[in-house]
Amino acid sequence: MYISDIEEIRESSRPSIEEIRTQWSRTYSREGKPDWSHIFPYYHEDIVFQDSIQRIEGKEDFVAMCRRLTKRCRSLHMEIHEMTEEGNTIMMDWTMTMSFRMFPSSPIYGATKLLFNEEGQIIHQRDYYDLWGDIYDGIPFYKPFYRWYMRKFFG
Repeated sequence: MYISDIEEIRESSRPSIEEIRTQWSRTYSREGKPDWSHIFPYYHEDIVFQDSIQRIEGKEDFVAMCRRLTKRCRSLHMEIHEMTEEGNTIMMDWTMTMSFRMFPSSPIYGATKLLFNEEGQIIHQRDYYDLWGDIYDGIPFYKPFYRWYMRKFFG
């Protein structure tokens, strides 16, 4: 077997970029709570998930984290803008609009990197976003202070 044959097998065993776009878009709705149950089969048992505020190891803990977010949100919608793939990696650029309890909806802008193993399951997911900056942009009193603080101390 040639290396190019192995690469073809690896890439064909994982979901296509269009399948990922379709399934991840179904996860969130403008009316009601998010539901991730249909994407859990894409994840490996040893998934490592990391974002700006946490690192989760293992599918059981990942599923529990998703359920906690569902409980906290009144609604959540994700719009996927761009997607690219290279080898066993898919990157997506998105806007997620969330509504927590009594707070108004807030858009959060970010990107996700999905890394697939040889069996085509997601073994690592890294989400990149500025949670507080995007939330504070929607609060008139906090926005100027937060942006000033970030420029002053972080460049």
